[in-house]
Amino acid sequence: MGTKSRRAAREFALNVLYQVDVAKTPPEEALETALEYTHLEEAAAEFATALVRGTLEHIESIDQTIGRLSVGWDTQRQPAVDRNILRMAMYEMLYLDNIPFSVTINEAVELAKKFSAEESSRFINGVLGTLARECGLHEEEEHGGTDT
Repeated sequence: MGTKSRRAAREFALNVLYQVDVAKTPPEEALETALEYTHLEEAAAEFATALVRGTLEHIESIDQTIGRLSVGWDTQRQPAVDRNILRMAMYEMLYLDNIPFSVTINEAVELAKKFSAEESSRFINGVLGTLARECGLHEEEEHGGTDT
């Protein structure tokens, strides 16, 4: 799956996570409706579905990590778009081992630039950068620097 497909999958997943978070839409209903109206390649749809389900499965521990790393910004006080970008990116970083941290962080920053405010992209970059340093992994050395 190419970079463009992964980016589309991340945008799709962000949309679903936002609906679940803000509109309180049941996750499977939000996924099903979004898949019906969005034309993603099969591999991108599978990746997006895995992002949504994985993020929601680990949301409590992810939210604790967000709260710990975003000093002075309680998770529920953060803009919903930013909160869900962080959730999805942290799921990728903590639970998927085939995507370099640098790629995940860059994609999260790009999502913030597209769907949120400029200061949000800096905030997200800072929080995710701190997580990457905490994990102490040199992802580029282990996995290469591309999003494949």
